[in-house]
Amino acid sequence: MGGTLLPFRDINVHASASHYAFTSPSTPSAPTLVVERPSGDLRLNDGALLGAKRVSSIAGILGIIKLKLDKYIIVITKAQPMGRMKGHMVYKVIATEFLPLRERPLHDPDEDTYHGLLKTLLKTGPMYFSYSFDITNSFQRQAQADLSEPLWKRADDRFFWNRFIQTEMIDFRNGGGSSAPGLRRHAGQQPGVDAFILPVMFGMMRITNTRIKSTPLTFVLITRRSRHRAGTRYLSRGIDDQGHVSNFNETEQIVILNDTSGGLGGFAGGESMQNRRIGANEGQEVQVMSYVQTRGSVPVYWAEVNTLRYVPELQVRSVETAVDATRKHFDEQIRLYGDNYLVNLVNQKGRERRVKEAYEQMVRILVTSPSESQQADQLSSEKLHMVESTSRSQRFDRLHYIYFDFHNETKGLKWHRALILLDQLKPGLMQGQYFRGVDMPTQGQIEVRNQQTAVVRTNCMDCLDRTNVVQTMLGRWALTRQLIDLGVLQSGESVDDDAAFQNLFRNVWADNADVVSKSYSGTGALKTDFTRTGQRTRAGMLQDFNNSITRYLRNNFADGPRQDGFDLFLGAYLPSANIGGPLLFVDRRPIFIQSIPYILAASCFMILIATLTRRLPNSTTWPLRIFIVLWFMIGSWCLRFIYTHGMLYVNWPKLNTPRWATDGYQETMGSVRKDKLLGQFVTRHERGVSNARLSHLEEGKKRIQ
Repeated sequence: MGGTLLPFRDINVHASASHYAFTSPSTPSAPTLVVERPSGDLRLNDGALLGAKRVSSIAGILGIIKLKLDKYIIVITKAQPMGRMKGHMVYKVIATEFLPLRERPLHDPDEDTYHGLLKTLLKTGPMYFSYSFDITNSFQRQAQADLSEPLWKRADDRFFWNRFIQTEMIDFRNGGGSSAPGLRRHAGQQPGVDAFILPVMFGMMRITNTRIKSTPLTFVLITRRSRHRAGTRYLSRGIDDQGHVSNFNETEQIVILNDTSGGLGGFAGGESMQNRRIGANEGQEVQVMSYVQTRGSVPVYWAEVNTLRYVPELQVRSVETAVDATRKHFDEQIRLYGDNYLVNLVNQKGRERRVKEAYEQMVRILVTSPSESQQADQLSSEKLHMVESTSRSQRFDRLHYIYFDFHNETKGLKWHRALILLDQLKPGLMQGQYFRGVDMPTQGQIEVRNQQTAVVRTNCMDCLDRTNVVQTMLGRWALTRQLIDLGVLQSGESVDDDAAFQNLFRNVWADNADVVSKSYSGTGALKTDFTRTGQRTRAGMLQDFNNSITRYLRNNFADGPRQDGFDLFLGAYLPSANIGGPLLFVDRRPIFIQSIPYILAASCFMILIATLTRRLPNSTTWPLRIFIVLWFMIGSWCLRFIYTHGMLYVNWPKLNTPRWATDGYQETMGSVRKDKLLGQFVTRHERGVSNARLSHLEEGKKRIQ
């Protein structure tokens, strides 16, 4: 049974009490994918199945996931066209639906919570896909791809975000089967499944048809977020044992010339775009140029522990313990991108200094015969600090570390001083080049004219606000150079000379900053008013203040469930069918600990009521004053208790609680139990103090390699 290389863009769902059936009406000769109910067994059927009622048409199958009591097929019910690249339409996931395998769904508090976590992630996470184009890979990697492979096999594993929930379909396709209960082992390959496997990317995508100096072009910005070690701001930092770093993103800036295939119309059903060119001008080559940058957390073991204080507690483990993991990380980075220019933007003073020193120590360990140099000026005693090898005797000698004191050099909104960093990077940027290719419609592939052989990997503490400024600057420089090389711009000109394009460029990169920031910190990026307009505004400052307060609240009280959603969707946590066992999402802290915030709220309410109460002219005021003072003292004590014992009130992840969070929680609870006055209220609840509340830590864990 032959397979289709590209996913179906039109799928009908048929449902019955015994199965779900998925068919493509535009390809009637294709087999039907059948998912048996309630077992979840997969099979292919030649032709349509009788007895099943057509439920709806969908844009694609996101995957199959097993929760505590049931399996669910997650389908994409609504997708929004975002634009074309070389004739290939890209879509954004707008709405999804869960199809339960049990005919009568069972209700359970944990199951309902799992549902809520996944639906929130799917609703808020920007996900994109294409039926005919591999958006998980850069143009340079696509040029090296084997087009005889189906689309999902060509996808970059790091950015194939629904890879885990596609596991059962991929196992079935490969004829292997799964160790999961209820999934039969199948002998032989099943290429007919290929067209049902749709790779989805998480990140940012903007496709804009514009022009520079009367030259029409397509400007594209793509940011791909890695599915490995994905998480939220303070709950995912540093590196893991497999060499994956937190908040790793690959950003590709693309310019396409002589491509007139813009517009938002979709392809005709079942049409293949690999072997033809849509709308290209006859006699003119379709030029594709791209420039890739990366960002990712500092690759050592470190964490920032929430305690309800505005600035979390920083923990940095010994650098030697992370050497093996960091070798894995940079081995992959060098293999994929070539030379790595490691731009570090953390502060050289204060709490961030420890992260800076750990990074520099790691680079010294990795490279051969490290050579160091520094530059200073009136603003900074360490404006620039470079570490690189004096030889090229081994793989890691392709690492080039550049520290830039971003905080001091750009203080007072002097963003132009970031050009100091650009001047330092220029020799490496010129040598590293950029990708350039020409579309070859008869071959369905791009003919490579130039390759990018180096990448700039930028980080600050969060890899957000400071990183955004530097990446925007590098994107502007790379685009100017590309257009000068093509003759669109003359030597000495810049893309900023075109006011209309400058406005577009700034806004697209500011949108990118907001998307990356929302995915990690929960809010938009800071200082994007300057990125968009070139100047600071009062409204922008107020927005930054609002974002800072929102980040604090989200990071302490909302990021736990967000992290649980990531872990569940990406397979970092596997729910177990522990029917009748303890519920995971029940708050098992002692009642006394749980009651403190409610007492604080009651105190505020009482004080407010007493303050607003109208008094009779001749009434005595001292009883009311005593009442207010009493509740003020109670509220002040509650506030002080919460602030002092903040780790008891942070909303930690319930599925994969970090070890440092567990230790901190137990230590804080221990200090409360030892208190002569308060201990008696806590020890009465010894069964639910800490170990019970965090008993889920060892249950059902699994990290995807």
